Amino acid sequence: MRVRFWGTRGSIATPGSATNRYGGNTSCVEVVTGSGARFVIDCGTGARPLGAELAENASRPISLAILLSHTHWDHIQGFPFFAPLFLPGSRVAAYAPHGSSGSLSKVLAGQMEFTYFPVELEQLPAEITYHDLTEGEHEIGGVRVIAQFLNHPAVTLGYRIEADGVSVLYLCDHEPFSETLWRSDAEPGRLESILHAGDRRHAEFMVDADLVIHDCQYSPEEYPAKRNWGHSSYRYVVELAAAARVRHLVLTHHDPAHDDAFIEHLEQEARAVAAGRGSPLEVSCAWEGLELAPEPRQARPSSAAVAATAHTGGVRVLLADDDPDLRGIARKALTRDGHEVTEAGDGAEALRLARENPPDLMVLDLIMPELDGLEVLSIIRSEPATARVPVLLFTSLGGEALIRSGFELGATDYLTKPFTMPQLTARVRACLARAATAR
Repeated sequence: MRVRFWGTRGSIATPGSATNRYGGNTSCVEVVTGSGARFVIDCGTGARPLGAELAENASRPISLAILLSHTHWDHIQGFPFFAPLFLPGSRVAAYAPHGSSGSLSKVLAGQMEFTYFPVELEQLPAEITYHDLTEGEHEIGGVRVIAQFLNHPAVTLGYRIEADGVSVLYLCDHEPFSETLWRSDAEPGRLESILHAGDRRHAEFMVDADLVIHDCQYSPEEYPAKRNWGHSSYRYVVELAAAARVRHLVLTHHDPAHDDAFIEHLEQEARAVAAGRGSPLEVSCAWEGLELAPEPRQARPSSAAVAATAHTGGVRVLLADDDPDLRGIARKALTRDGHEVTEAGDGAEALRLARENPPDLMVLDLIMPELDGLEVLSIIRSEPATARVPVLLFTSLGGEALIRSGFELGATDYLTKPFTMPQLTARVRACLARAATAR
């Protein structure tokens, strides 16, 4: 398998003398298997030079798959400039997460409307097909591709490509589920010591990978001011990759404010974190033109288990919060995502409604009249009809003790106030996905 980086920047392209070494194009990675299956992962501005290379040198007809992590602009803005789309006979299969705003063809056509671009999507001569993906295992071009939701304000998938005896993961854009990574009562550096189930599941997706390409837009010092923007710091990524026994970690999606000197320093700091864990993990920062050829290990354990299908939309949600304004906004966001929402204004009402008609998912505020969220959670976990219902907790409080209390009682996830509605819908999808894999 061959992996080449054509775009390594996040948010917006940043060409110039200060970014010559690591590159200024936005996200685009090419993966070619030994059988000749070609994947273009994300289609940022790096897709333009990749497309030009293919148009000049690839055999005809060009056939490839585009795997979009999500449809934020820095991950699709190179699509209109991707040369194979303009070649008659080319066959391009485009994949993106199911549940994004509108169909994939509609989203891609939007940035190619005549107001913004001289060629409309339907005028492209290549044969283009569009496919929605959800979590689970897929066969694309004869290659095993496993998809898993990431923690980002938009619906976002990470990909694990397994071929030629190696596994390559692409995980952009993603941020920690919890401010605290390790349990205080357990040894750091082990998968079972990860505090939040979402972070643990993310690490388990990477287990024994040969190459992990991961979002690392911020330094640990920058991250607190950018929390909930959907990106990671190198410390979080290195700690998880080391615990997951990853062989080679490549950090990408560099912040547009980071020049070459800053990224070089970040790379050194990230390597120091791995060394501090006593891990053999190899750590690099991605640069445009970097080409890697991961080799198989001598003996390989089975890959991470992922459910074949995760049901993530159109479910019955019981929303319990004593703030009617928050309930109204949340109801609108969840309904727009296809869910049927029932509201409760306090813990006692939430418990009564759950008993009368058990929902597919519960959203509970921690601080409510009558019964608080933890009390409701404890009761529903003790009753057979609701014992396995996934539960998302709202909290304006923080700290490891509270997080652990919720998880020990059986919470699926928690979300700290204040939050945005895209964050809420993303967490609901993640809860449903985790519940599906646990069945």
